[in-house]
Amino acid sequence: MASKRIVVAGGSGFLGKSNQVDDSSFMTAYTNELRIQGPEYVNMPAFKVGSRSGEPHWDAVTSSKERPGWASEVEWARADILKPATYKPFLKDATAVVHTMGILLEADYKRVVQGKESLFSGLQRAFSSSKRGTQDPLNRETGEELRPQESDGQLTYEVMNRDTAIALAQESSFEHVPTFVYISAAGGAPILPGRYISTKREAESIISSSLPDLRSIFIRPGFLYDSSRKFTLPIALGGMIGSEVDALLGGRLKSFTGSMAEKPLKADVVAQAVVEAIDDGATRGVVGTKKIESLANKAWRKSML
Repeated sequence: MASKRIVVAGGSGFLGKSNQVDDSSFMTAYTNELRIQGPEYVNMPAFKVGSRSGEPHWDAVTSSKERPGWASEVEWARADILKPATYKPFLKDATAVVHTMGILLEADYKRVVQGKESLFSGLQRAFSSSKRGTQDPLNRETGEELRPQESDGQLTYEVMNRDTAIALAQESSFEHVPTFVYISAAGGAPILPGRYISTKREAESIISSSLPDLRSIFIRPGFLYDSSRKFTLPIALGGMIGSEVDALLGGRLKSFTGSMAEKPLKADVVAQAVVEAIDDGATRGVVGTKKIESLANKAWRKSML
């Protein structure tokens, strides 16, 4: 069977540690899932932003500081998601590219939470109806750097959730990568600015309409949890209860709470679904919670054969 080369763009560190959301938990689950699928998945570069080595801080994404055995089977590399020239070499001959990056909270919101900015001024800016992203990511020279357009260079939702995904998809298209996977979200939440989810939806729309040569897959999970991150477990429990109540109410709760009423998913389940979606050659477009679970179940059954 021909080898499959998957490129995963993911974050590093711990949630709230920087302007980047920590998607390394998902990236770690995803790359491990690729490993257990079989020998046809080989030579799989994973790249991320903000690390000297490109490899996760293992104590931040697992329950141990020790490097797991499977990690040696993944080619870890450092790249800057704002500088396509740093990751472009990894896209050549890739079977699929997966974008897992984004931010949950912008710097303004974090400064308020951390007491570094007044409640009024910080939240006023955080919940602004619009902020600037980068220059048009589709009208760049090949490999041209993305330049945040806010006066202070802030990494806004428009930059991280939308424009980095569009640029990565475009660079993937330039390299004739057949499949692009974008880890989106089921919805927003009352505690988050509306632009968190609107920028993700804009990314989905622009990628699907402007880059039709790609088989684009938009994974929309609710809250992701993992046992290695204990703080996610009680949140997930609350989400499970909320999703059950929402089901009893015929889905009406989601109109008020957004993804808070969506069934939470274990990171491994989403990773399995991504692998299966890439592998089946047919999945495209929006993939919601039920489809994620269905794909993950198919992947699990294959692993049992």
